[in-house]
Amino acid sequence: MANGVALVRVPLIGGNKQPADVTRDVLSALDRKPSMLWWGGLALALTALVTGFGTIGYQLATGIGTWGLNRTVGWAFDITNFVFWIGIGHAGTLISAILFLLRQRWRTSVNRAAEAMTLFAVMCAGLFPLIHMGRPWMFFWMLPYPNSRGSLWVNFRSPLVWDFFAISTYFTISAIFWYVGLIPDLASARDREPNTTRGKIFGFLCLGWSGSFRTWHRYEVVYLILAALGTPLVLSVHTIVSTDFATAVVPGWHTTIFPPYFVAGAIFSGMAMVLTLMLVARKTMRLEDYITEQHIDAMCSLVILTSGLVGLAYGTEFFIAFYSGSPYEQFAFYNRALGPLAWGYWIMVSCNVIIPQLFWLTPVRRNLIVVFIISLLINVGMWFERFIIIVASLQREFLPSAWSNYAPTSIEIMEFVGTFGLFFTMFLLFCRFVPVIAIAEIKGVLRPAHGSHGAHDSHSGYSDVVTPERPEPVR
Repeated sequence: MANGVALVRVPLIGGNKQPADVTRDVLSALDRKPSMLWWGGLALALTALVTGFGTIGYQLATGIGTWGLNRTVGWAFDITNFVFWIGIGHAGTLISAILFLLRQRWRTSVNRAAEAMTLFAVMCAGLFPLIHMGRPWMFFWMLPYPNSRGSLWVNFRSPLVWDFFAISTYFTISAIFWYVGLIPDLASARDREPNTTRGKIFGFLCLGWSGSFRTWHRYEVVYLILAALGTPLVLSVHTIVSTDFATAVVPGWHTTIFPPYFVAGAIFSGMAMVLTLMLVARKTMRLEDYITEQHIDAMCSLVILTSGLVGLAYGTEFFIAFYSGSPYEQFAFYNRALGPLAWGYWIMVSCNVIIPQLFWLTPVRRNLIVVFIISLLINVGMWFERFIIIVASLQREFLPSAWSNYAPTSIEIMEFVGTFGLFFTMFLLFCRFVPVIAIAEIKGVLRPAHGSHGAHDSHSGYSDVVTPERPEPVR
């Protein structure tokens, strides 16, 4: 109440939607023929995918020598891309799990696509350790099982092994979390066209969903438990990835700031990718009423927060190197800022620290084209961050006689392009065949219409009565 006037919160969902409208709007996107823009994007993504996997096949047949690695730089493009994609995958579980536990209602419009993005990004990330092995068909040697190789066992003290278990667990929980959240919407799609082949497929996938009170209660309990399991995984996965570096003796790596630094950077890059994808989906799939300026504004606020954390980490690294008095640490950071890769370092600082500060300005957050451009630049900057951390530290080791520069070959570049092809192919297919908006969760945040007792949606499998007296669902 201000000056005798009640302040009314702007609804999260525009268009004064009723529950039946939500079901119709979201599921009708599955019925429409794909646009030429969708077909063009799919053709481009498939071209990149085929080219990338063909390049991987050539590299496996020829050997790791097709890469630009040398005696000094043993980790480069492949591990850079691995850390980049793992970071992209963090925003999905952040939006779905952490923000769900914190009861942030704005997440409901973007959590479904963010969860799918997590799965696709982890798939892309998992490719790089495999092809970096050189002989990926020997991957099963990583598994601790009884074998005839004597004492040749996995070194469980190695952070690389921790990576394997952390990422596989993260992918498994994220996939289950995504699928469980889909079940009510699959039931809505089933009831909308019960006698068609697609309706029967949805009926099989929704696991006999009936929409009863008992079904909803069990669903909400399972969803809450999975959110609680997924929350520590968001923090642990990139913490373990950072331990790969922090346990080394390479100057610029062995620092205790890496775990929170990497987690903040992962959430930062993941939120930028969510912004990039959701702005495209909002326009191409006509979802302006469901992904509103409020949602964009909230995501921009998270980008500002994580950008500040990343910038603080950059400054802290330099201060620690100066305060340590170690000439090796001091040279490592001097080399990043003024050495052969200084151009990449300043691209990183510009894209990750300076440019995101524009989000403090409300007109910038309201200009969706500018938000889209900034989100792309953040993704570029976060890739350069991983590249600078890895390559700039390795190519100038302790012995100057062993110094050597690194440049990626066309094979490495095309393999990276191939992972983008995989990512966007999977995302485009997801948008075409699966409800991209969480229908059931959106209905829980609708603004009740005055003088209306709600509406009954005959295609949803449950009653969509929404009145001011009805408590907000847990989901």
